[in-house]
Amino acid sequence: MKFGIIQERKNPPDRRVVLSPEACVQVQNKFKEAKIIVEPSSIRVFKDEEYSASGITVASTMEECDVLIGVKEVPVEALLPNKKYFFFSHTIKKQPYNRKLLKAILEKNIEMYDHEVITNTKEQRVVAFGRYAGIVGAYNGFRTYGLKYNTFELPKAENLKDQEDLINHLRKIKLANIKIMLTGKGRVGNGAREMLDAMQIRKVNITQYLEEDYKEPVYCQIDASDYNKRKDGVRGNKADFFANPEQYKTNFTRFTKVTDFYIAGHFYGDGAPYLFTREDAKHLDFKIKVVADVSCDIDGPVATTIRPSTIADPVYGYDPQTEKEIDFKDSKAIAVMAVDNLPCELPRDASEGFGTAFVKHVIPAFFNTDKDGVLYRARMTQNGKLTERYSYLQDYVDGKE
Repeated sequence: MKFGIIQERKNPPDRRVVLSPEACVQVQNKFKEAKIIVEPSSIRVFKDEEYSASGITVASTMEECDVLIGVKEVPVEALLPNKKYFFFSHTIKKQPYNRKLLKAILEKNIEMYDHEVITNTKEQRVVAFGRYAGIVGAYNGFRTYGLKYNTFELPKAENLKDQEDLINHLRKIKLANIKIMLTGKGRVGNGAREMLDAMQIRKVNITQYLEEDYKEPVYCQIDASDYNKRKDGVRGNKADFFANPEQYKTNFTRFTKVTDFYIAGHFYGDGAPYLFTREDAKHLDFKIKVVADVSCDIDGPVATTIRPSTIADPVYGYDPQTEKEIDFKDSKAIAVMAVDNLPCELPRDASEGFGTAFVKHVIPAFFNTDKDGVLYRARMTQNGKLTERYSYLQDYVDGKE
């Protein structure tokens, strides 16, 4: 079976790749039936020469491959018919801007597998860039804090080599005795926590965070059951919240009264309450002045995130009184960092981490008759039709939604 590593063609350019040269070698050594061909690319974080030096074929012969593997959406005109494809299609939530892409996938008889729905038997995602979003998001948040208050300067993450390089720069900065709130304990939240711990910032519990004052910076990491509570007053838990989000209301505003810098690394699902609203942000006791919104849900649970920002221009200001965008250095402004493609700033580390998971969980499924159903659960289209699991997208494809 031939696997093709395709060139990324979406703009802005993405330097990440699913399989590094080392990962390609691992696949070919473990599965003798596997052959990998890498399409040439001038932007990929691993150079063509690095693949060639590892004994991996670099050639513009993707039509010879059975399975084509990329990261971002493939432009419609670049899709090769009758192939199996892996990439983030951004269609499973019926995103309007990619309806034409899914329609073309069906018309070209492509068997589509979306990275976002590659799961294990417990329906848990096993291949993701979330950890790296958290790592870069936390770094960018501190960079934003330094820019907001003119207290220190950090280089852009995209100009640094790897996570260790980011950490080395963070360790050089001097922070005031601020309180830092981190929401989420999944891949994103724990990726951000790695950076806070590497900086040796003291971690405190909820009671300490809310009630005590410190002469050093501290942080508190909370999960869904900490920032939501049941409307009926019954004691809830995380499992109940995810099963019945409409039965909950926010309990986050108690933290906004004491937080200086907020890192949003939580997952937000349909029907869940907002953490804080635009009205909440107007209150005189709303203390947050810097937000690193790694989750980046626009006009959603973090009300200050009114648009995504970019790697080139990562910070904007939000005026809570007018609900408008202003200069983030303005004293009235809450500085918002809401870059929606953060792992792109750490392409080598992100690619290596993603590839490790892909080699472990996905590649074997092609050679063991998909005994764990990994391919089955991720397969969105087959024989020119949506699979049963994704049939809910038919109205979206037909333009009825």
